[in-house]
Amino acid sequence: MRKPKVALFGASGTMGYQAFKELWKRRDHYDIVIMVLPSERKLGLFRKYEREARVPTLEGAGVAEGDGLKIVWGDATNYADVEETVRGVEWVLDAMAYISPQADYHPEVAKAVNTDAIVNIVKAIGAQPDGAERIKFIYTGTVAETGNRPQGIHVGRVGDPLKPSVFDFYAVTKIAGERAVLESDIKHWVSLRMTFIMPTNYKELVSLTDPISFHMPIDAYMENLTDRDAGIGLVNCLDIPDDSDFWRRVYNMGGGPRMRCLAYTYVNKNFQLSGSSGVQACTERKWFALRNFHMQYYEDSFILNDYLHYWRDSMDDYWQVITRDLPLSLKVIAFIARFSSTIRKSVERSTYKIMSELAENHKNGTAYWYKNRNDLRISAFYKDYGNYESIPDWGVDMPDLDPDPEWQRLDHGYDESKAILDLSDLQGAAQFRGGECLTEAWDGDMHTTLDWKCAAQHEFQAKATTILKAGHWCPQCMAPPWDFDQQAQTNPFLAQVWYADHDHDEMNYYAEESIHDILNADLEWGKR
Repeated sequence: MRKPKVALFGASGTMGYQAFKELWKRRDHYDIVIMVLPSERKLGLFRKYEREARVPTLEGAGVAEGDGLKIVWGDATNYADVEETVRGVEWVLDAMAYISPQADYHPEVAKAVNTDAIVNIVKAIGAQPDGAERIKFIYTGTVAETGNRPQGIHVGRVGDPLKPSVFDFYAVTKIAGERAVLESDIKHWVSLRMTFIMPTNYKELVSLTDPISFHMPIDAYMENLTDRDAGIGLVNCLDIPDDSDFWRRVYNMGGGPRMRCLAYTYVNKNFQLSGSSGVQACTERKWFALRNFHMQYYEDSFILNDYLHYWRDSMDDYWQVITRDLPLSLKVIAFIARFSSTIRKSVERSTYKIMSELAENHKNGTAYWYKNRNDLRISAFYKDYGNYESIPDWGVDMPDLDPDPEWQRLDHGYDESKAILDLSDLQGAAQFRGGECLTEAWDGDMHTTLDWKCAAQHEFQAKATTILKAGHWCPQCMAPPWDFDQQAQTNPFLAQVWYADHDHDEMNYYAEESIHDILNADLEWGKR
């Protein structure tokens, strides 16, 4: 009997590889198709699986197939490769993403992978026999779609405004990719907005070292997720029946209350892994931005867990796993540093030097922006130079680091308690967004395409679920450019989040080309 076939995009990524390993455990029930860039063959991630499935070895691009495993050595930005991957499948799992900071250094690649490739997948699904009706598509979005959520509104839920942080091209491209899925004709789709996925491999954790670490305020709120929990959650979508109300919805995918922490706590623990006393000994406080990042607690992540049952790890579990995975030499140094102040201070001096180089000499470093008078970056992350200069030393007038302060749920502009909405609900929601619902009659189907107009008089089409249930609005007003100071004046829905950390008299405008100041900054840094 033919087994159902599952296609997995992004199988070599942090979450994707965990998902692949979970799929491999289900080989008796599913055949597996993965797409992998030919350049990633050298990583050797799939060699043992190729041998076990008797998949022939290829040089360069092409299709290799064996016993229950098909590998498309190709590129998701190439439609023909995507079509080959999707051919004959019942499921498409998307773990593919070109993330920050690389997405900011190479925005053209980010758009190609995070938006254009998703459009390719949607098109390829539709091109299959009864594809839009039959094939189930699991898309992975990101917490970055909703931007900075400071204390007071630090707990979010699906349907909150989409507000990519200034310069965050990754978030912009993921929003566009998600919209392509939501507005498609696919009958069985979901979007899982992933929080920060924490690698359980120490080398992968270290590979994340970049001045983007200083973009996150120390009082940001994080609800994290381990890569292994993310992977099993993605694969558990295969257990959802066709007639479940799980489908055609957007979910926040976080690790729940046991995976919550403040950014300060997370960063501090990272520095302690190597034997230092913590972040205060290894950095300057003003290196950390005051706003314009993306993290939050999820009010509603339990909803997805009720379907997928992926909450397994806690933050304590995570740190135990990472500590066990430390190289032996680092374990020895960290152990000695606990008893020797001389060794500990040596570790701290060495770490401070590395962090100082990133903050002060890398084009994406916060201190670099200050030193080189990068007005736009300073205004986005600090408001102005005076705010940067007035940040005190560690331990002086510290921000509120209460891990569970009071918070306020955002208004979505309609009566969410109603089981069935009517046209007046759409009209009220549109008005709350500064616009209008132009459709004059509606049968209540949340997936019917409707006509809308925003405050800037742009007319556009979108499904009710895209607007009311997922937080999208006018695609022409979506960044770039980032002109949220102006938009918030006429959009009360957006104003709820924007004025939480911006003044009403700010009037900043960030053009798309303003992101070009850090183009290829990673390559330049690598030549140092």
